[in-house]
Amino acid sequence: MDAAIDCRDLSKRYTRNAPYALKDLTLSVMPGEVYGFLGPNGAGKSTTIRTLLNFIQPTAGSATILGQDIVKNSVAIKRSIGYLSSDMSMYPKMTGHEFLTYLSELQPATKPAYRQELAKRLKTDLNKRLSDLSRGNRQKVAIIQAFMHQPSVLILDEPSSGLDPLMQEIFYDLLNESKQRGAAIFMSSHILSEVQKICDRVGIIRDGQLVVERNIAEMAKEAAHTFEITFADQPPLANLRKVPGVKVASHKGANVTVHLRGELTPLLAELAKHEVVKLDARQLDLEEMFMRYYNGQEAQ
Repeated sequence: MDAAIDCRDLSKRYTRNAPYALKDLTLSVMPGEVYGFLGPNGAGKSTTIRTLLNFIQPTAGSATILGQDIVKNSVAIKRSIGYLSSDMSMYPKMTGHEFLTYLSELQPATKPAYRQELAKRLKTDLNKRLSDLSRGNRQKVAIIQAFMHQPSVLILDEPSSGLDPLMQEIFYDLLNESKQRGAAIFMSSHILSEVQKICDRVGIIRDGQLVVERNIAEMAKEAAHTFEITFADQPPLANLRKVPGVKVASHKGANVTVHLRGELTPLLAELAKHEVVKLDARQLDLEEMFMRYYNGQEAQ
């Protein structure tokens, strides 16, 4: 199966002597995959999205969407893309209905009734002027315009920003439905619990460079071997470090966090020699991993 989005050494700098805002980005997103694109402000996420959409052109490298070059075939590509910006501009005097009708004429929907279905599910009043809507309700209209023509590729920049928890869940349902019909989804987000919940893979960008790609399922498997241990007395740190496959990730007072790769039995055997007050297996913590890479530390 060919990648829906395919970047090869994609690079961008805004002036000749400026540092690269995006440097040698190589990644791919497959049909039916949700790819989470993470990074702090200024890391290069928006530059990547703008370059993929040909709002700005790359300095070097190349990328294709659905097999077509993002520069040479930009207009044709946009027929198959649903795009949601992090701060979408709208015509304030238009109603939601007028705005979506206008966009439908630019990019016709395959199933016109789907727009109304989306409005109903998101509890959106399309008869109100956009200027009269709250930020969360404007975000609902923005989501409808991205999804209503059921595109083959969705490029979403902070898509659930401004939504209440109930609407976030409905939005996640829409993402899953798009994934099930084979759409490729490239999504930036600062809500790490959201990324952890809905993404298949994540890429973390720092200073314009992709520093890691990880599979969420693999991360979950690793996280199942992260333990938080509270000892009654001083933790036996030296002995713990000698246990095969164990790395002491952090310790404070009587509390120790360890990562385990390999068999659990040697660790339990060591713990049996000491008075353990509490032992917890921690769930997947994407934020911890994100911060480790952001700070330039090697992931363990």
